[in-house]
Amino acid sequence: MKAMVIRQFGGPEVMRLEEVPTPKPGPGEVLIEMHAVSVNRTLDLIVRAGKYPRPIDFPHVLGVDPAGTIVAVGEGVQTRKVGDRVVTYLRRHSVSPTETPVILGVNVWGGYAEYVKWLEECTYIVPDGVDFVTACVVARHAPLAFAMLRDKAQVKPGEWVLVMGAAGGLGSAAVQVAKYLGAKVIVAAGSDERVAAAMELGGDAGVNYRSQDLTAEARRIAGGRGVDIVMENIGDPELFSKAFMALGRGGRLVTAGSHGGGIVPVNVSHLYFNHITIMGWTGQSDADMNDCLKAASEGRLRMLVDRVMPLAEAVEAHRIVGDRSGLGKVILQPSAKP
Repeated sequence: MKAMVIRQFGGPEVMRLEEVPTPKPGPGEVLIEMHAVSVNRTLDLIVRAGKYPRPIDFPHVLGVDPAGTIVAVGEGVQTRKVGDRVVTYLRRHSVSPTETPVILGVNVWGGYAEYVKWLEECTYIVPDGVDFVTACVVARHAPLAFAMLRDKAQVKPGEWVLVMGAAGGLGSAAVQVAKYLGAKVIVAAGSDERVAAAMELGGDAGVNYRSQDLTAEARRIAGGRGVDIVMENIGDPELFSKAFMALGRGGRLVTAGSHGGGIVPVNVSHLYFNHITIMGWTGQSDADMNDCLKAASEGRLRMLVDRVMPLAEAVEAHRIVGDRSGLGKVILQPSAKP
């Protein structure tokens, strides 16, 4: 099969299209013919650059969110069959609390390839009427957005939610999830174009955090008392601090992402005087995934996709994502099937 292989850390050019052996599914595994995989800042660009905080073995193939068709099954597979259209969850489920998770595309070869093998238990059926590109983006971001906002932040109807990076993959899903939960949503992004795109997904107000005072604007929009929840997924030192200071009394900040740096200042006085909670979260449940795929099949979830590119153009895809020159997710398509 063809795969985009990296044999050393570096810029996008370290990825090379190579012929490598097609994997064979082992016990409890399925082999998926790849139709879509997205390009992610942290789990693709940062891993490729050698800045991810876990060791990577070379040669390596990136790609944490493959979607495609099962073409072979390993011994013991019971719930999946050849021909099933599936998306994947990137972490192995059966991990003890003290064991480091195994992540597809990080610890094992991922989906920047014509075929990928993964665990049966980490695959989900794509509903009829949902194409692979949509399924890939929904599966990557929407379940986590539900888990962060509904389960961790416990958003209540009528509360104000400030969504950072609101035109990104996770942010755009969070805007829609917050509205689904009955919240009022402030969409925050780094350009007027991105703010406008996020507003079309259901935002009640928008802030360009590159040209406006994020803290002042968010507090003003929320009636002066501050927002109830911040959904943060950037980890930029300046932006994180400004979003945190927009929280009012009893506010909750939930975060999953650090491509902006990850080391951020926190005003501890604002934290304890206002009884604020900060939570980090990366988990999701099977129910989250299945509910989101069902919502997509019913047209209740829209995903922002900037462009779909052939696997051979992965180098350029990484440059586009790294330069932030696109609007929405960039998708690689090893196969042209819908």
